[in-house]
Amino acid sequence: MPRISAATVADHRANQHAALLDAAREILAAEGVQALTPAAVGARIGLARSSVYRYFASTADILAQLVEDAFPRWSARLRAAVAPAGGPLPDRIRAYGRAALDFVGSPDYALIPALQTIGLPPECRARVEELHGELTAPLADALREAGMDHPALRADLAWGVVRAGARHLAPDIAGRETAPAEDPGGDPGGDPGGDPGAGSPERIVELTLDMLTRALC
Repeated sequence: MPRISAATVADHRANQHAALLDAAREILAAEGVQALTPAAVGARIGLARSSVYRYFASTADILAQLVEDAFPRWSARLRAAVAPAGGPLPDRIRAYGRAALDFVGSPDYALIPALQTIGLPPECRARVEELHGELTAPLADALREAGMDHPALRADLAWGVVRAGARHLAPDIAGRETAPAEDPGGDPGGDPGGDPGAGSPERIVELTLDMLTRALC
């Protein structure tokens, strides 16, 4: 019987499950979904593959559990960002957008392209869609409180602006092979269209927030 490292068997399993999720998140962020297997996750924390299968049935199951772990945490952060209710709508939109872009800098962001690569069972995809709705709900609520029509649709469309900004902030993680090409007539890393500062993270964030606010106000 494996050594118990907590007060009860249930606590031990919960701690081990949390450690496995952390290991899976690290592998996904550093090596991509192709390296994410139950065996690799177990090896990261020194757990035998047979034991790992008590927690994860497959790579798709690992991803589904990572989503269940990550999306509610980010939903709470996004909801906190747009609080309190009644503040100026542009400020709330920018706060939401900045918090959403913070997602790009976290290991959780690697879930986005991974979910597009791995074929999840229909019930898992339905759950992912439900959890994605929780990410846009705080913005929809802010728009609803401001008296806008179709707030849920507007928030869902606005997420496209956030994702576009994310692709420029983390091109490799987002599934692009390389960052935008250098502008032959401008600074290295600049925007190919001729804006030499558009490639800097700070500029990308500001442009994204500006576009998000303009789209919704």
